[in-house]
Amino acid sequence: MPFFLKFPVATALSLGLATAAIAQTTDSELRENPDFTASNYSLYPVPDQNVTYTSAPEGYKPFYISHYGRHGSRFHASTSDYKYVYETLAMANAVQELTSDGQKLLLTTEYLNNYAIPHAGDLTQVGVQQHEGIANRMFKNFPEVFRTQQINGANVVPQVNAYASTSGRCIVSMSAFTGELRSQVPEVSFRYESSKTLMPFICPFNWNDISYSKVETYTSESDKLWQQIDAQPLMQKLFLDSAYAAENIDANKFFNKMFEIRASMLGMDSGFMNTLRNNQGGDVLDSLFTIEESITRWKAQNAWWYSLLGTSPLISNPKGVGYGKGILQHILTEAEIAISVDTSQSVSEGLTQPIAATLRFGHDGGLLPLTALMQLDFANAKVSELSNLHEQWCDFKVIPMAANMQIVFYKADANESNSTSNYEANEPKPILVKLLYNEIEQNMPIPCGLAESAQSIANATTATATTATAQAAGKDCPAAPYYRWEDFRNFYTEIADN
Repeated sequence: MPFFLKFPVATALSLGLATAAIAQTTDSELRENPDFTASNYSLYPVPDQNVTYTSAPEGYKPFYISHYGRHGSRFHASTSDYKYVYETLAMANAVQELTSDGQKLLLTTEYLNNYAIPHAGDLTQVGVQQHEGIANRMFKNFPEVFRTQQINGANVVPQVNAYASTSGRCIVSMSAFTGELRSQVPEVSFRYESSKTLMPFICPFNWNDISYSKVETYTSESDKLWQQIDAQPLMQKLFLDSAYAAENIDANKFFNKMFEIRASMLGMDSGFMNTLRNNQGGDVLDSLFTIEESITRWKAQNAWWYSLLGTSPLISNPKGVGYGKGILQHILTEAEIAISVDTSQSVSEGLTQPIAATLRFGHDGGLLPLTALMQLDFANAKVSELSNLHEQWCDFKVIPMAANMQIVFYKADANESNSTSNYEANEPKPILVKLLYNEIEQNMPIPCGLAESAQSIANATTATATTATAQAAGKDCPAAPYYRWEDFRNFYTEIADN
């Protein structure tokens, strides 16, 4: 049985939604936006300045944000890749086998070998600016969350808890993000932590254990995509003698390593790129791969990410998506603590700092399985024909540099009650949540107000689902993108615990 069927899934009927494939991209869009083919090296998609957000129900204000963010743009992480392409070109140059483009690329790779290797995997200033921008907009969108509160006559400063992977690029991302927040609200208290003990909820993915994805059902389809990549035009562009290239160079290996390095250039600082282009032959990078070659290579890479950590029906082992469970459990646990602190303040007990936000800074290997586990529309495709995968699932939309999830919690004014609702008179109004992905509101597959467990919902018959929907209608269900916290908690606890 495909692994994704083992997780609870809300039926379209119980949610009142129609099922539809989520359109992702086309070859035409890729030709118009060639940078998309950079896969997980794609730049952060800064939202349009005119983006608007759905107003919260009357009387509701945000009070807590649960966040997970991937580090920002970085240098290519593999020192061996830099060395391989440089040494391959240098060897050919020693026997005068390089074309003029090959000689330019030799200069470029020599510069990268000397300058980029010491920085391999490090955050760039582009990455710093990405996180500063996200933090700035978070404050502007939800300023109420970070304000000093008056609780029982006392001024209480909120606290932000920030956690980072032990990777330097994640720690610097955390510093950039919180530094910008601090500049907006200097009175807020910040708590920082980076430790190996945090990795189960920051990024539990193990790069040394990916054998679960190398199954014949996947590789037989994936191989078709990789085999469509033609490395020979690149060999002809760089090397004078095709016989020399065939005898001395692994064309596919060189193509793929150079493609990764070229993709990483999107996130380099302007000063670095100006030096590279003007003095080190770096302008050759612009014409190294045609757009059609880039699209073909990206489709193979896209399928690799999808099958490694996404919802691929070709992988029977749920291990990849399961890497998101630790993060989801931490989101639920920390939210319960923040809500508890917020709703139980009293002078007699002594005041505790409200928790304004929980910030997590990790990796694509954490965020990708989390989005799949949560069944978000853009990350939940089930595609067996990998040549068509891009029509429903795109890595650059899920894990670009600095990709982030913000779960925003709302509460009603203390004077608001459900005296005019379907709840008991004077019962507090429910806490609501909404989810932003890359700062854009998202729908979630969460049924509202149902007594049944998420698994029962997944297995419901049409008649049962219809009855359940009718029951939910009497529970003041908010309109998407807002959802009741208790429904969010129940639905995702079922997933995280199984």
